[in-house]
Amino acid sequence: MLSERLRSIFRKDDSVSPGVHPGAAQSAELHSVSTRSFASSGSANRKSGKKDLVQTRQSRGLEQFFFNIRDVVGLSILDCAGANQDNIDFLINLGHKVYSQDLVRNLDEAFGKDLTEQTNPSRIDYFLRQNFDYPTEALDGVLLWDSLQFMSPALLNATLDRLYGVMRPKSYLLAFFTATERALEVPSHSFRIADNKTIVISERGIRPAGQVFNNRNLEKLFGRFESVKFFLTRENLREVIVWR
Repeated sequence: MLSERLRSIFRKDDSVSPGVHPGAAQSAELHSVSTRSFASSGSANRKSGKKDLVQTRQSRGLEQFFFNIRDVVGLSILDCAGANQDNIDFLINLGHKVYSQDLVRNLDEAFGKDLTEQTNPSRIDYFLRQNFDYPTEALDGVLLWDSLQFMSPALLNATLDRLYGVMRPKSYLLAFFTATERALEVPSHSFRIADNKTIVISERGIRPAGQVFNNRNLEKLFGRFESVKFFLTRENLREVIVWR
């Protein structure tokens, strides 16, 4: 599995300068599509009359995430968008060390499509070991994107407990949640960083929602963390910045 290979490469030599091992970058490149390709795809959809499923827009949440770590280099950042070359290059150019996981794809590998499987303790333990096997307080930032909204309550709580343990105090987490509170199924997206306040969003398909999310239960969900801040977007997404 790509995520296992990436993580094993990173752990083999934690003494190297900030960045990603060249082998990891090459693997990531096989799974990447440039921002230019996204723009072309969106243009083709418009010409054919199809709904445009790809767009580039500003993100207040992303802007806040990078504003909070400005003027600092050598941080360890976990990006859960997968082995995404655009994101890897952007974070490395800022001087940070990058860990990559495709958390949505890894959900399917660990649990299949059945949300009831996400209550299985042994499967939950396997998922956490595969995706968050980091030392205590090892991460300075986590880009979760929209992955949390596809987790059942049992898995979601276990994931946030693990994240709380592997994130350093005063580190930041960025997550997206649909603002349609009664939806049983919601779109899954891929996210590519264009700059420190701009993202390219592409739909990956429709998935069952793990539970209903609103501001109140999100505040409760991140209750162990120091603070939670919300931004509502035109895609009906809540961008959530959480301070550890």
